[in-house]
Amino acid sequence: MDLNNTSRFSVAAPFIPLHIVDYQAPEPIESVAQVIQMNCPLDYACIIDVVKSSEATSGNIAFIVKLLKNISTHLSDNVTQEKMKSYFKVANHILDKAVIPNWAFIPDKNAGSDLLQSVNWFARRFRIQNELEHITDELFIQTKGLHINHNTSERSFSFSMNVSNTTEGILGMIEVPRQELWKLPPNASEAIGIAFPTLGAVLKEAHLQNASLPRQVNGLVVSVILPERLKQILFTFEKINKSRNTRAQCVGWHSRKRRWDENVCETTLDTASKVKCWCNYTNVLMSFSILMSPMSVDNKVLDYITCIGLSVSILSLIVCLIIEATVWSRVVVTEISYMRHVCIVNIAVSLLTANVWFILGSNFNKKAQNYNWCVVVTFFSHFFYLSLFFWMLFQALLIVYGLLVVFRRMMKSCMMAIGFAIGYGCPLVIAVTTVAITVPGKGYMRHGACWLNWDNTKALLAFAIPALLIVAVNLVVVLVVAVNTQRPSIGSSRSQDVAIIIRISKNVATLTPLLGLTWGFGIATLIEGTSLIFHIIFALLNAFQGFFILLFGTIIDHKIRDALRMRMSSPKGRSKAAEEESEGLRSSGWHHAGGATSSEDRTGNS
Repeated sequence: MDLNNTSRFSVAAPFIPLHIVDYQAPEPIESVAQVIQMNCPLDYACIIDVVKSSEATSGNIAFIVKLLKNISTHLSDNVTQEKMKSYFKVANHILDKAVIPNWAFIPDKNAGSDLLQSVNWFARRFRIQNELEHITDELFIQTKGLHINHNTSERSFSFSMNVSNTTEGILGMIEVPRQELWKLPPNASEAIGIAFPTLGAVLKEAHLQNASLPRQVNGLVVSVILPERLKQILFTFEKINKSRNTRAQCVGWHSRKRRWDENVCETTLDTASKVKCWCNYTNVLMSFSILMSPMSVDNKVLDYITCIGLSVSILSLIVCLIIEATVWSRVVVTEISYMRHVCIVNIAVSLLTANVWFILGSNFNKKAQNYNWCVVVTFFSHFFYLSLFFWMLFQALLIVYGLLVVFRRMMKSCMMAIGFAIGYGCPLVIAVTTVAITVPGKGYMRHGACWLNWDNTKALLAFAIPALLIVAVNLVVVLVVAVNTQRPSIGSSRSQDVAIIIRISKNVATLTPLLGLTWGFGIATLIEGTSLIFHIIFALLNAFQGFFILLFGTIIDHKIRDALRMRMSSPKGRSKAAEEESEGLRSSGWHHAGGATSSEDRTGNS
């Protein structure tokens, strides 16, 4: 710390009765600590009056931070409550909200982090005497402690501290869960909590000096000193800014990296006024808080796109299902065509159901983010989005089946069993496995949203990997069909196959790249610092997936259009058309009983 000698002496000289401070001494701060030990070793009270009477300039603040750091390093062998009170009175002086603006002029940007670490280290050496103690109760730093052991029920202590100029205090609560207390030995252990209402404003992150928008703390900064066996703890923070659109992110202060780490906490509740955080505790992660994520214009643009797109998507999927129900009897004349339309219906149902779960989760998030409810929403969203892709895979397998299998046809019931095993069985296995692996460690969902976690457990890979693999397989199938149809065919029946296979491949060839591109952009948005344009493109593609399925899976198919027009015609016209179609099928050689089929059946065209 590069302070001028005058600043050092203005604070140090008055409470050093022995004239040992040399103006030329390179590190007089160590001498100050020695004098404290000599003159007030029992309570460190001799430094309080002079600190309180000193002007809170940036130089004096930096000196006091250095002094407190030195005390916590060299004078913390036997920390009593009297020493704690003196130590925290000194810290309280430089954390007064009227003094906070002066911290900006301290050259050493790590001063706030040094103060936090020094206070935590000093409090760690304190031994609690009573069952529940209010150790210190200053305006800008409070400390409480309690005894805990493996027989103790869930323990908690709360703080209420004034942050702004209002009379109401901001609340903060620390809860030690029962399952964590089971890890403790029979003999008594200690838990200490320290709360700071203003310290968050002076904690400068080491890797974000050039950030245009620093991450603003929106609650108390709360430190905990726990036995090493305890690894997880629950916090409740009241928001300072209770704006309706203000979301929160639970974070822990990493004392070595000197920055907020969002990967160590999980948000379990986020309302307009308070946030609950489930956090991991280590020796380098002892302090926690919430960061404010204000709704910007960019967020609102994405919200509008998603809202409009989901409305269009849901309406499109309902129309798709209505059309399929209307023309069903006319387009499912063979086993493969039957299964193809089963695929279309289940693709629409899967996406429709996934969208409904997404809306339920989003609306619920705005009110309260209950952990168990969020797990349910995430599970079903994961399951039905996966089902969408696995039914797309089965549709591609039908194309391969139509190309390669000419004579020995599979029974409809067998094809249905395989289709539902692939379309719903595989997603169910993946979704259940993901829940079983990640939920016990609170790593299933991402921060602040009912969707798969990425930062901690990479649970999102349980969706991304299967989906993108299916996209790759389907594209290979489309490529194989394209190459195969370019080869010379022998016989007129084979040339008919080529034309029909091209038609049945159209919706796979169009929907697969669209779905793959959609979730490709989705993965890109997870990369820190991704441009807003990636988020907008993903929101557009994702929200309009239902419209794509209606357009490329139903409307673009001329067979469905013809059947729909015929269905809408007069009953006499429908009867006549049915007779003509039946006669046409008999003349083309449809023989279901013996297993032989025409080219239409071999390809599965509807």
